[in-house]
Amino acid sequence: MTAAPSLPRAEEPAGRAPPVLSKNRPGLGHLLELRRAPIELFWRVREECGDVGEMSFAGNRVVLFTGEKAQEAFFRAPDEQLDQAAAYPFMTPVFGKGVVFDGTPEQRKQAMKNQSLRDSYMRGHAEVIAHEVRGMLDTLGDEGEIDLLDFFSELTLYTSSACLIGKQFRSELTRDYFPIFYDLEKGTDAIAYVNAHLPLPVFWTRDRARRKLVSLLEGVFERRKDAPPEQRELFDILLNLRDEQGRPRYTVDQVTGMFISLMFAGHHTTSGTAAWSLIEFLKHPEHHARIVDEIDALHASGDGVSYQSLRELPRLEAGLKEALRLHPPLILLMRKVMYDFHYDGFTVPAGKLVGVSPAVSNRLPECFPDPDRFDPARYDEGRDEDRQNFAWIPFGAGRHRCVGAAFAMMQLKTIFCVLLREYELELAQPPESYRNDHSKMVVQLEQPCRARYRRRG
Repeated sequence: MTAAPSLPRAEEPAGRAPPVLSKNRPGLGHLLELRRAPIELFWRVREECGDVGEMSFAGNRVVLFTGEKAQEAFFRAPDEQLDQAAAYPFMTPVFGKGVVFDGTPEQRKQAMKNQSLRDSYMRGHAEVIAHEVRGMLDTLGDEGEIDLLDFFSELTLYTSSACLIGKQFRSELTRDYFPIFYDLEKGTDAIAYVNAHLPLPVFWTRDRARRKLVSLLEGVFERRKDAPPEQRELFDILLNLRDEQGRPRYTVDQVTGMFISLMFAGHHTTSGTAAWSLIEFLKHPEHHARIVDEIDALHASGDGVSYQSLRELPRLEAGLKEALRLHPPLILLMRKVMYDFHYDGFTVPAGKLVGVSPAVSNRLPECFPDPDRFDPARYDEGRDEDRQNFAWIPFGAGRHRCVGAAFAMMQLKTIFCVLLREYELELAQPPESYRNDHSKMVVQLEQPCRARYRRRG
């Protein structure tokens, strides 16, 4: 296996071109199939082409790598060869100019250095998250129904902002915010591969949502501009930074983009995983009962919810990992080839895109026996199926593995430690009716996705 260039670029021998997937429509390629059934498309690449196969999204050539060895080559390649930011120009209207994928490499590195994700800060996050969960539960009453997507989207908006940005900022947020993210996500329609600024309703909705978010945050920042130094938080500090000429270093629009990026990373993915985890728990009552017993034992011990006690919940953690395996929040990870990429006799030339699919990788039968079955025992000692670093990839792998993975797991554990201690839940729809909406590149549950709850006696 050739995971990365070992010779100077000029000396690297050229290999053969990857096979091209069939049904490549003129002009559109496989774009309509991507919008309609993306995971089936990715599996078709593997079945028809093998570990390496090329798709086309309206002229954007994407070479998909599947299988543990091919994916290892993808994840181990240096950043200067496979560039993550260059692969996502269609996200610029969502995040904004000069933010995240539109920023410089140095800006992107700085964005990854969120102090709140350090272990010393993580120790305080569990209590903050537990407080937010209890606050949400106080609004539910003794029994009723919730839409899982709405409930967890609102909850994780509060928990993520309180931990990653600050409690003062979180106190400004209301229920007005989380529906805006639904509308922003509509702008990740696959048609953005053609042109992310086409005059289409999904893009008008995206742009209106972003303008509304900027307006809401302007009000927040205006109210906080005179906050005393000891109450200043991440965004207050950023808005007060000045360059050498005394001009603001960041605009409200750019800070809004940072907020969107943090919430996409710490809110969107966690809300979907929380919803799917609960659905899987309730579909499998024997596993659900073991998880509840484990949580009850934690509370009975007097430890309560803390950073340390959350590490002592192997059944809950295994259930969350299995939900992540079956329902990864991102189904396609891409990079742009900056100079020719070689693997196993194939050459992908500069300018093309390469990608891997967690949705395919996490269900490879050679890595995960009976791959479609919800089986938390996969993570028991001796099986340790998540130790397959380049196959179990709901958080990515290698140097681009999600920096917030530990925070996400801690957040999910805390949510369920409080929720399942307080309430009994059951699905309010037929089990087969819960499914993802794959029409957007940012995947989310289809609505309705409802559950009934009753306070435990």
